[in-house]
Amino acid sequence: QVQLVESGGGLVQPGGSLRLSCAASGSIFSIRLMAWYRQAPGKERELVARTTTAGITYHADFAKGRFTISRDDAKNTVYLQMSGLKPEDTAVYYCNAEIVLPTATHTALDYWGQGTQVTVSS
Repeated sequence: QVQLVESGGGLVQPGGSLRLSCAASGSIFSIRLMAWYRQAPGKERELVARTTTAGITYHADFAKGRFTISRDDAKNTVYLQMSGLKPEDTAVYYCNAEIVLPTATHTALDYWGQGTQVTVSS
């Protein structure tokens, strides 16, 4: 059983900062891609940023210069450092990971966290 647990969301004023964390636990052989998505009310879920095992990162245009994704493979954890937050960043932020299971065939499955609410408001 694999779980992704996010933390770090909350209420912040415009221009403020937050650091989201997502820790994976359970039967894990390795973790390939790790990513953050977000979903605002009435909108589709969208990719915020992702990072590979090689440390290659991608940030959506709206995130460039303000958000930074990073990972600590020793802790099976991915982070999203957010600064310069705007009201339009208000959303539920979800962690996503492609996890290789410790099976004979090293099956890789996609997992999602439960989401953490980020609200940017004065």
